[in-house]
Amino acid sequence: MSRGRSPRTPRRTPRSRFDRSVLIAASVTVLSLAASGCVVVHGEREVLPGATRAEAAQALTDFTAAYNKADKAYDRSLDADYVTGALGAIDAARLDAGRVNNPAGNPSYVPLEFTDPKFTIPKKAGWPRWFVADADANKGDEARWLLVFTRSNVAEPWAVAYLTLVAPGDVPAFKTDKDGFAEPVTPDSAELAVPPKDLSADYAAFLKDGTGDVFAPGVHTSAWVAQREKSAIKPGLVTQYIDEPLVKDDFAPLGLRTADGGALVFFATHHYEKQTAALGTSIPEQSDSVRALTKGEIKQSLTLEFVSNQAVIDPGKGAANQGVEFLSRIQGLTAAQGE
Repeated sequence: MSRGRSPRTPRRTPRSRFDRSVLIAASVTVLSLAASGCVVVHGEREVLPGATRAEAAQALTDFTAAYNKADKAYDRSLDADYVTGALGAIDAARLDAGRVNNPAGNPSYVPLEFTDPKFTIPKKAGWPRWFVADADANKGDEARWLLVFTRSNVAEPWAVAYLTLVAPGDVPAFKTDKDGFAEPVTPDSAELAVPPKDLSADYAAFLKDGTGDVFAPGVHTSAWVAQREKSAIKPGLVTQYIDEPLVKDDFAPLGLRTADGGALVFFATHHYEKQTAALGTSIPEQSDSVRALTKGEIKQSLTLEFVSNQAVIDPGKGAANQGVEFLSRIQGLTAAQGE
């Protein structure tokens, strides 16, 4: 698995797919800001830590420096080597929109700073390697920032594929060995309520009607479905949704075994929202960021494309509660099309 300098862009859903969709849903506002089911591509068989603690600390320092340069200049090329996967797609679009609206750079720039970093490093054979950084930051209120660093070979810099914000008390205790290294879970693990490789597809399916018992009730599951249903049709405006799994390459899931037998799993999904105005009416006014990412002219419809990354607790099989619980979900607009 290799990465280019630019984040992978999920494919665009043709407009006709909305016409076939029976799902009508409402616009909802969610958090916006921040892989590896890949097969082993090298022949190593020895189980080793993904990084030393010193390497992990340096990776966080390097990412922060690159992120701040890119954020200050609104220039995606300045941190392209240090982001990938879901965060890469979200970050690139954010910077592109910022540059359109502020060509001279970010007028409200405040450098991101991390304190009290903790590193959870799994042992595994072969590549890609990865680890999780958990830190306080000067942004995001009191939340802890969870950053998942990955790389496919020693020549690459460490890049962040997933970024979520979690309340300090919600960061789980991990299963570790005598040296303090964590245990990764495989994408097809049969020891969990849901194999990590299935979470993205299961979540996309759940959002269509909210049925099934895979996910525990909460803000990002039952409440989101209810909000969509409540606001699906407004005077002069209909909103449709399509939700898709996102699991290939740098978007594949990653999981760490928790001390209680479950796992903390990071996974990504792909979402489309199409707003269609009735004849004689118009699409609601959009923000500067949306307009900056919109291709075409907004006349009677606007299709918004999002990438979302989430952190969940996937319980072990046999646990009393088998529902997958969301700790955090962050999504960002990555493209838009007006018609």
